[in-house]
Amino acid sequence: MNTSNKSWVLITGASSGFGEEFARQYAAKGHPLVLVARRLDRLEKLAEALRLQFRVEVVVEQVDLSEVAAISQLHQRLRERGIEIDILINNAGHGLQGPFLDSPLDDAMAMVQLDIASLTAVTHVFAQDMRTRKSGKILLVASLLAYQGVEHFAVYAAAKAYVLRLGEALHRELKRDGITVSTLCPGLSDTGFAKTAQMKITAELKFLMMKPEPVVRTGIHALNSGKMSVVPGIPNKFMAAFFWATPRWLHQSVLARVLNA
Repeated sequence: MNTSNKSWVLITGASSGFGEEFARQYAAKGHPLVLVARRLDRLEKLAEALRLQFRVEVVVEQVDLSEVAAISQLHQRLRERGIEIDILINNAGHGLQGPFLDSPLDDAMAMVQLDIASLTAVTHVFAQDMRTRKSGKILLVASLLAYQGVEHFAVYAAAKAYVLRLGEALHRELKRDGITVSTLCPGLSDTGFAKTAQMKITAELKFLMMKPEPVVRTGIHALNSGKMSVVPGIPNKFMAAFFWATPRWLHQSVLARVLNA
């Protein structure tokens, strides 16, 4: 139901997957949206659908977040329009499966740039305004792989570990400034990520795969509840507990089998 909530929500990576689902769920709550991604045609199509269905204001921003200068320019454009971001969904990310040395260096560095550098820049730029207002919410989207390095996902898992640790640190650090920071750590989900990452979908992964709707609901609930981090889905929670309770050699071996069988 549209509740005409005037808190602006900025969603990165909004053209598909979790980003698109975050847009739908926040629009259903009546929030005006700023949708950010590189694919303008998909953003505009989504924005028009949300305007018609939920009667909310939607601003589309085509931005290549891998360029840090573009992030500052986005912030400036929104400021000039009088748009203050109250909720930041830092969702944009990129992943690939494959042997580290067999993958092009440019692909590895692109992951580092988008998943680490750009996410850090977006968080820093928009959190400055939130600190001035003494209010705001930030959700960082990491991954279940953030809890463990795994064969053939070396760079991606390491990048998401950075996101999780950044979120945990900022959860405490920015709390005194009135800013809530939470981190969402989903497992494999039906978002198109697996295809883009060129993943092998094993029988075990099919069992673990979640739809994006409950994952996003879990993330929004965690952010509203002020949780430090959350793993959606009972099987994924079990996996996270398994990582905590077993030696690294064991869960690395299990993950390698599950992800690379």
